[in-house]
Amino acid sequence: MRSSTSGISRRRLLAAAGITGAAAASGVLRATAAAATVGPSSYTATWSSVNQHPPAAEWFQDAKFGIYYHWGAFSVPAYGNEWYPRNMYNNGSGENNHHRSVYGDPSVWPYHNFINGARDRAGNWVQFAPRLRSAGGNFDPDEWAQLFVDAGARFAGPVAEHHDGFSMWNSSVNEYNSVTRGPRLDLLRLHADAIRAKGLRLLVAMHHAYNFTGFYQWVPQQSDASLRKLYGQLGTPAEYQLWQDKLREIVDGYQPDIIWQDFNLHTIPESYRLNFLAYYYNRAVAWNSDVVATYKDGFNNLGEVFDYERGGPAGLQTPYWLTDDSISSSSWCYTVGIGYYSLNQMLHSLIDRVSKNGNMLLNIAPMADGTIPGGQRGILLGIGDYLKRFGESIYATRAWSAFGEGPTQMGGGSFTTPRAGTAQDIRFTRSKDNRVLYATVLGWPGSTLNITTLNANRINLNSLTSAQLLGSAAGTYLDLPNRTQDGSGLRITLPSSAPFSAPAYVVKLTFSGTIPTLGAGSITGYVRIANATTGLVLDSGGNVASGAVLKQWNWDGSTNLQWQLVDLGGGYYRIVNRTNGMVADSWGNTANGANARQAPWNGGNNQQWRLVNLGNGRYQLINRGTNTALDGMGNGTSGSTVCMWTPNNSTNNQWTITAV
Repeated sequence: MRSSTSGISRRRLLAAAGITGAAAASGVLRATAAAATVGPSSYTATWSSVNQHPPAAEWFQDAKFGIYYHWGAFSVPAYGNEWYPRNMYNNGSGENNHHRSVYGDPSVWPYHNFINGARDRAGNWVQFAPRLRSAGGNFDPDEWAQLFVDAGARFAGPVAEHHDGFSMWNSSVNEYNSVTRGPRLDLLRLHADAIRAKGLRLLVAMHHAYNFTGFYQWVPQQSDASLRKLYGQLGTPAEYQLWQDKLREIVDGYQPDIIWQDFNLHTIPESYRLNFLAYYYNRAVAWNSDVVATYKDGFNNLGEVFDYERGGPAGLQTPYWLTDDSISSSSWCYTVGIGYYSLNQMLHSLIDRVSKNGNMLLNIAPMADGTIPGGQRGILLGIGDYLKRFGESIYATRAWSAFGEGPTQMGGGSFTTPRAGTAQDIRFTRSKDNRVLYATVLGWPGSTLNITTLNANRINLNSLTSAQLLGSAAGTYLDLPNRTQDGSGLRITLPSSAPFSAPAYVVKLTFSGTIPTLGAGSITGYVRIANATTGLVLDSGGNVASGAVLKQWNWDGSTNLQWQLVDLGGGYYRIVNRTNGMVADSWGNTANGANARQAPWNGGNNQQWRLVNLGNGRYQLINRGTNTALDGMGNGTSGSTVCMWTPNNSTNNQWTITAV
């Protein structure tokens, strides 16, 4: 831990310097929110150094839910999506045809007219120039920030620059910015001050890596130097330097708690990426703050947080992760006729993602003039209402050994549609002290709740002291004294009908000590899986091709012989190899003697396994797709093939599971 000047003393220093009120808000709130940070006291621009940065700060893991927004010059046409600046130049595209019809040929009515201002074909003045409500307009950053608070978000912030290259801050390195053109406002400063004034952490999203690596491929070469910068035509290494300089302006000018970056970072030379990370982390040391950098490519999860776009894993995943999703199914920015996901789709996705060790960053799409449409407000307030009442099962919790159970599969990678759950779907979280287990049911289950994960074969509940239904108002509870446990689950008697209306219901299970551990499938970390007949352990063979057969080998500590059992809910697991990240797969072959293989995880039944506890520390590993069991075939030769066989009493299909 690093110690430094406390928030109170910093506030006094600011006051002593005559910095008070709104001018000091950002600095004061930065100071009061900060705590002594973990990690090194300085960083160098090397992977070995930046990889020591703790990727997911404690406050970030506690926060769970954030909001950001795609809002800029691309919001003005309100057509297609936020890639309008690119597609308007693609002859024959819908955006191109629309642009010609409404504004004119892009060669004479270019994208930067939306920034500088120009008249469309009908004579209307067109410009991204939102006016503050205090100046007679519709944009009120304080009202936005209050909406984020009411939605239950714990961090928020703008897309400060999208692929279009227009900087929404007072930039000295980019002439096309919101202070010198368009709104003539430092929009990032207005957002940052309003967000921090409400006690939220500040996120700044940057999408600028793609600006010069493909976004404007159809734009003609510009003669004006500023326009070449806007349209990503400077050429390298000038573009790489500009990428880095913009990030440094954000870091120094606004001190964000999270810098979120979109794809294509891998196209930036490694030295620039490392320079950015070291600079940001060193500045955070000076601020005495724990910061988060996210990525889709170009960084790693040793020091940064991986972000799934519109998705998340199918099961529990470590280390801690993030997804960015949008309130709209059709666009990330406002468009005429924009469609929205339902409240339950968004809220149940949040609950699911938290149960799997992740956070959700939800995008909204304000109109160009600063109006947030009522349909979006309604969804945000619905999420906020739920979190206000039942937030103790979300905020400051941690993922448990199992994420949940039920028929609705959510996640499975990026670009997976958010799904509402059912009354048969349950998601788990736990208190940080590991004494309270929350079971969130994604619908009213009726008079009896059966939690199959908590069956007597998997967990001893003798230390369970109480079961309570979280009440409609925060901090209220309904005792649930009638409960029984057997081999099929923990059954809890509930009221005959729902005592109140909610998108999901939470049962709080409190223990006299720490929550008991689940069966072998919940072992954290890596395990060796040894055959009861041969004594050999399951072997991936190392870095092999998808479809390679699984083998057995003498235990030698190699990572080829180490596996992670990832609970998928409902009693099923994926078996993940430590060397290659692939999972055990039956390949769908139901024949006795079929080879067991390995492949990248795809969420299919052929990659899901049920652990049957046979007693004496032995298990059968039965495939969900084929209902056949992993079998060593009685062959004690190192390198022998592992196959599939109908479950039987032979020790050939019995395995021990031991933590490494």
